[in-house]
Amino acid sequence: MTSTESTPDTQRTEDRVLSGMRPTGALHLGHYHGALKNWVQLQNTHTCYFFVADWHALTTHYETPETISAHTTEMVIDWLAAGVDPNKATLFVQSRVLEHAELFLLLGMGTPLSWLERVPTYKDQIANLKDKDLTTYGFLGYPLLQAADILIYLARYVPVGADQIPHIEMSREIARRFNNLYGKDPQIEAQARAAAAKLPDAVREQLLALRRAADQEGLTEKREQARELISASKLSRAEKDALRAQLSGGRRQILREPEALLTPESKLPGLDGRKMSKSYGNSIAIREERASVEQKVKRMPTDPARVKRTDPGDPERCPVWQFHLAYTDDATHDWVRRGCTTAAIGCLECKQPVIDAILREQQPMLERAQPYIDQPALVRDILADGCDKARTTAQSTMRAVRDAMGLKI
Repeated sequence: MTSTESTPDTQRTEDRVLSGMRPTGALHLGHYHGALKNWVQLQNTHTCYFFVADWHALTTHYETPETISAHTTEMVIDWLAAGVDPNKATLFVQSRVLEHAELFLLLGMGTPLSWLERVPTYKDQIANLKDKDLTTYGFLGYPLLQAADILIYLARYVPVGADQIPHIEMSREIARRFNNLYGKDPQIEAQARAAAAKLPDAVREQLLALRRAADQEGLTEKREQARELISASKLSRAEKDALRAQLSGGRRQILREPEALLTPESKLPGLDGRKMSKSYGNSIAIREERASVEQKVKRMPTDPARVKRTDPGDPERCPVWQFHLAYTDDATHDWVRRGCTTAAIGCLECKQPVIDAILREQQPMLERAQPYIDQPALVRDILADGCDKARTTAQSTMRAVRDAMGLKI
C-alpha cells in the first residue's frame, strides 16, 4: 500500500497480503531468511499490511507486559533494516486498531468451542510450556483473534510456513461460517425453504443435519453427502438448484476466505544445527556487531570426525555447511567439499567465507537501521501513520459486519 492510498475505495483487495509477528525484541537472521526477505519481495507486487501482534504476545506472556513496548520498537527497526518500506507497505500495531477486538468478539458469538480445542498447537503448547499457566480464555481463543486479524482486512493471502496452514484453514472456516450465518440472500433462503418443505420428513432432517455438520463442525465431506441427497430427491430441477445454492453459500461474501501463501522454508539453521532461536542461544541478530558475528561463527561446532586438522571430514555432517548453502556460491561449495573431505583446509578456513558473507549481508541493514536508532520517534511516526491507514480499512469492514449482524443503528 502506498502512502497516497487513504480510503478503502482506492485500495486494491484482490492482491492484499496480511502478516504479523509477535514483538519479541531484536530479530535474528533466521527471521530474515524465513520471513522478512519474503515481505520485502511481496511489498513490491502486492498490497501489504504488516503488523505487530502485541495482543498475541499477551496470550502466552500476560505476566510480563512491561517488555512489549521496547520489543516493538526493536522489532520494527529490524523490519526497516531488512528493507520493509513504509511507503510500500502499511506497518501498524494490532492493539492500536481496536476494531480487531470488536471483530474477535463478534466472531466468538458464532464460532463453536470445539473448533478452538482441536487446533493442533493448543494442546501441544499446554503440554510443552509447563512453566506457564495457559488454561486461559485468551490462549484458547488466539486462533480466533488470528482469524480476526486476517479477515478484518479482507486479506486474500497470508504468507505462512507449511506448519501454519491449519491456522489459515481455521480462518477460512470461520469466514465461511460467518457468511453462512449472516450473509443470507433472502430470495435464495425463501426458495430453499419452500423446496425443503416438499421433502419427506426424514430426508429433510437428514439434509439439515448434514448442513449443520458442514457449517458448524467444518466437515466438508458432509456437504458433498448433502449434494448427493439433493440430487437423489424427486424435486424439480429449480428446487434442487435452490437447495444447492443454499448449501454452497448462496450468500453475500462479507468476509473473504483467505488463502495460504506458502513461504519458502528458510535454509538457515542455528549455529548448532537446530532451528535458530534466541532461547537456544544459537542465533545471530540482524544487527549483531561485527566482532560478535566473527566470534560466534568461529566457535560453531563442526564435523565431529575432524578431531585433528589432518582428519578428513564430511560437509553434510557439519552445521557450517548449511550456512555455506545459504550464503556462498557454487565455486565456494566445491572448494569446501574438496578441502574438507581431503583435509586440505581447516575448519577456521572453511568458516571465513561464511563470516564474510554474513557481514556483507548485514552492512546495508545496519545502514538502514541507524537513522531509526538515532531517532526512535521516526519509528513511532511510521507506526502512527500505518495505524491510521489500517484503521480506515478495518472500520470499513466492521460497518459491513455490524450491518449483517443487525447491529447497525
